[in-house]
Amino acid sequence: MIPGAFAYHRPSSIEEAVGLLSKLGEDARVIAGGHSLIPMMKLRLASPTNLIDLGNIANLKGIREDGGEIVIGATTTQHELIRSDLLARKIPILRETSLLIADPQVRYVGTLGGNVANGDPGNDMPAVMICLGATYEAKGKNERRMAAREFYQGAYFTALEPGEIVTAIRIPVPSAGHGYAYEKLKRKVGDYATAAAAVVLTISGGRVTSCSIGLTNVAETPLWAEEAAKIVTGSTLDAATVKKAVASAEAVTSPASDGRGPAQYRTKMAGVMLARALARARERAGA
Repeated sequence: MIPGAFAYHRPSSIEEAVGLLSKLGEDARVIAGGHSLIPMMKLRLASPTNLIDLGNIANLKGIREDGGEIVIGATTTQHELIRSDLLARKIPILRETSLLIADPQVRYVGTLGGNVANGDPGNDMPAVMICLGATYEAKGKNERRMAAREFYQGAYFTALEPGEIVTAIRIPVPSAGHGYAYEKLKRKVGDYATAAAAVVLTISGGRVTSCSIGLTNVAETPLWAEEAAKIVTGSTLDAATVKKAVASAEAVTSPASDGRGPAQYRTKMAGVMLARALARARERAGA
C-alpha cells in the first residue's frame, strides 16, 4: 500500500528537530531508519502529516567511552554497532544482538535509537538495555535521562513525553571478564523473536557474583527478570538452580498467542532461551 500524503523535514541539529516537533505537535513523527514507522504508514495504521528525518544530525551518531560508560548516539546503525572495535572489547553482547536483528539490509539503516525508543515489545535491544542497566538521554524543552528499566510502560508506550527525542544511550561497562549471551528463537531470518533472553554475569571462585537477565517479546514490554537473577547469584549454576531460575523467569512472562505459537509455548521457549543463555554466559566467563 501507499502511505498518505505528508510533509518531509530534514533538520540539521537536535534543537531544530525539537523545535519542529514542538511547532507541528501531534501531526509530526520523527524517523531514523524507518523500519517501524514506514510499514505502519503503508498499512495506514499511522498517518502523520509531517515526518522529521533525524539522519542529517551529525551529533546523533557515534560510539564513545565516557568514564565507566559507553555512549552511543541514537542514529548509530546496527551495522555500526557490529563493526565497532570498542563495543567488541567492552560490551560484546551488543554485537551479538545486532547480528540477530532482521537481515543485513535492515541493519545498514536501522538505528539503535529507533530500536529502543519505539516501545515495540518485539524489538531486541530494549531487553538487552534493561539487562545492562542502560540509561536513555532525551531532549525536548529540557534534557533528561531515563533508566531503561523504567522506560517501557506498555506496547508502544514509553516514558517519552510529547516533543521529546531519544538522543543517546548510556551503558555502564560490565566488569572485565564478564560472561554474556543473547539467545533468540525465531521462525525465519528477519523475524521477531518467538522468545529471547539476554544474560550478563560475573563469576568468581566458581560462583556467580552478579547477574542480570532481560527477556524479549514475551509480554507487552521487555522484561527484567530480577528475581531469576537473584536466584542465580551466589550459585555455581548447578542444574537445580538453573531450573529454579527458569521457572521464576517464566512466571513473569505474559505473551500473546499469535503466529509464533500459543502463549504457553512462548513462555516455555523463554525458559529454554534463558537456560541456553546462562550456559553460554558461564562458558564465556571462564567458569
